[in-house]
Amino acid sequence: MHDTGAVPIQRSGETGKRGTPGKAGRKEWTGLAVLILPVLLVSLDMQVLSYALPFISAELAPSGSQLLWIVDIYPFVLAGLLLTMGSLGDRIGRRRLLTLGAVVFGLASVTASLATDPVLLIATRALLGLGGATLMPSTLSLIRTMFTDDGQRRAAIAVWTGAFAAGAVLGPLLGGVLLEHFWWGSVFLVNLPVMALLLLLAPALLPESRATGPGRFDLLSAALSLAAVLPAVYGIQKTAEDGLHPVPAAAFAAGLAVGWYFLRRQRRLDEPMLDVRLFGDRAFSASVATSVLAIFSLVGSGLFTTQYLQMVLGYGPLRAGLWALPAAGAALASSALAPLLARAVRPVAVVAGGLVVAAGGYGVLTRLDADSGVAVIVTGTVVMAAGITLVMTTTSDLVIATAPADRAGSVSGLSQTATEFGGAFGIAVLGSIGTAVYRHDMARHLPDGLPPGAASTARDTLGGAVDTAGRLPADTGADLLAAARDAFAHGLRVASWTTVGLLLAMAVVSGFLLRHTVRSGGGTPGEETADGTAGQVGEPAAVEAGGPDGRAGDGR
Repeated sequence: MHDTGAVPIQRSGETGKRGTPGKAGRKEWTGLAVLILPVLLVSLDMQVLSYALPFISAELAPSGSQLLWIVDIYPFVLAGLLLTMGSLGDRIGRRRLLTLGAVVFGLASVTASLATDPVLLIATRALLGLGGATLMPSTLSLIRTMFTDDGQRRAAIAVWTGAFAAGAVLGPLLGGVLLEHFWWGSVFLVNLPVMALLLLLAPALLPESRATGPGRFDLLSAALSLAAVLPAVYGIQKTAEDGLHPVPAAAFAAGLAVGWYFLRRQRRLDEPMLDVRLFGDRAFSASVATSVLAIFSLVGSGLFTTQYLQMVLGYGPLRAGLWALPAAGAALASSALAPLLARAVRPVAVVAGGLVVAAGGYGVLTRLDADSGVAVIVTGTVVMAAGITLVMTTTSDLVIATAPADRAGSVSGLSQTATEFGGAFGIAVLGSIGTAVYRHDMARHLPDGLPPGAASTARDTLGGAVDTAGRLPADTGADLLAAARDAFAHGLRVASWTTVGLLLAMAVVSGFLLRHTVRSGGGTPGEETADGTAGQVGEPAAVEAGGPDGRAGDGR
């Protein structure tokens, strides 16, 4: 048979015969339980702060800008360093990086819980982002090493994705429970026992793995990757906060320029931090792009639903958190279903179908108003979480399956950088849409007779309106609350319609780009793979055909 130039899928520990790698045993599956600890915790930490913000505002009195940085600095630093840390793990050892990250994450958690001013809390949240950036790529790349059988790897990634999605949904519940009984710093101290357990079990249950010939670590590339992310993130955040102004626009443009130079440098290096040729594989690039939009939708919905439950429906933190449980259950069930679906139908059907399901969930959220009650929001988030988890599980497997074993860390870092960026953009973009609608409506419907300072605060955010209403006469306060809740619900509906459109558009795009991928296990005999050859039972999922040099092609 002639050489098709298909990108090979290399795996650490393969027997050398394609389609017959060794099976993972009890130790590997127990090790997977250890690996999902940091995944669950990092995902929780992205969400758990949402319910603590009113308490932090009351005690530390941060400015509006400082409050945004308290929320945003963690995912931004996480996104900026994931690629660097994934590449570092390939060189020094992925288990070693995981344990170092656990130490940093634990120490930062203690410091954050004891913060006495906003600047210190922002700094420790940045340190948490650094610790998280060492944890996340290590977990996925170790899965790549520990589970060399295709079916077992998919099942392991399904568990990994379920933990990530469940953490994002359960974060508000955990925050609610803690804040009902303890002070706001307790949301950080919950990290300590988990990190201690990881440090105790990792040496016995997780194998050490590193690249066989990784080359030197490129400090300039690491600096460039961070320098590309942070100005771009600053520009997005400031634009979402204050509108379009020259300084944030220039910062965003500078970030893009540095990012372009970073990619150009990677193309010239013999041992790049990021192998940009992977983006020539349509399955890889489409999976990364779809993951970005999936997490964009998941995190963006959390931004609105927690505020709706607490400040529109008036639920306390614990009661509001309990209403997140149905969505968490849907995410776990969906992550278990994804590998089964991938064996029955092509991955493209699972991805596109999951996007359509998620769009349906957001469609339910477009029916929300201030008087809808809890049933509409729970139904919408359950359907949305189920669809998003189907997508994330399948695309994570497609991404990691294309990664050569020696670059498992850097590819894992890239995949998670993309998803973290998706979360950050979800907060910034959907948050700015909701805020713009809220402020527009409040400017038109603000009750008469409010003091100037109170009017300005109420127009700014729903939280400001709730706080202001409590200090006004009963009738005036009730009118203000009604106007603010209606304005917030309107903003939520507009953001939801926006997300419905994005998800449906991505379903069409991913359906086109992933149309050549075959069923889990390589399809059935005679089924055409991406390289035009007949697939055989037991072969790994096909990747896109490339050129005669074995590099990833452009899919044309």
